[in-house]
Amino acid sequence: MTQPLLTLPYVIRQATPDDAEAYVRTHVAGLHETYEHIMPPEYHAYYDAELPALIGRRRDAFEEAARTPGGARSWLAFDDDGEPVAIATSGPGRDEDRPDFELHHIYTLRSTHGSGLGQRLLDTAIGTRDAYLWILNGNPRAERFYVRNGFAPDGTSMLCGPTWHHRPMFRMHRPDHQ
Repeated sequence: MTQPLLTLPYVIRQATPDDAEAYVRTHVAGLHETYEHIMPPEYHAYYDAELPALIGRRRDAFEEAARTPGGARSWLAFDDDGEPVAIATSGPGRDEDRPDFELHHIYTLRSTHGSGLGQRLLDTAIGTRDAYLWILNGNPRAERFYVRNGFAPDGTSMLCGPTWHHRPMFRMHRPDHQ
């Protein structure tokens, strides 16, 4: 008899200003895990050193989001112990040539990979609507995930800014995904 796959019952909820520290710490941990093979040590040191400022900016962004209907929204996912393990932010597109919906970012900690949490978080953040996202070159795990969810490169690429060491990234788009 085949045993069913065990998936942990993560709780996903919209982030509030009180979640700023947990959100940023989870985001930075996700950046470290995701880009340890791509980015130089200076990248990781920068984000560690900037934690207090990042927390303040995120709190401000969450407060602004609470006052702005239809703006960007963020979500946190928690494990059974109440520890944050994943984050996502999405909202109206910020690219002038692609005004539809944008997945700003999604990060799941390595301990959750393969659990289905990333899929649940993506479904929560963008649903089935037209959407686009930017992905750093050299991140095949994320690219496979987005392709599985109907995204394809749209031919647009650019270099990241100095914080991201001018690494190349490309845009992916997905039409309504019913």
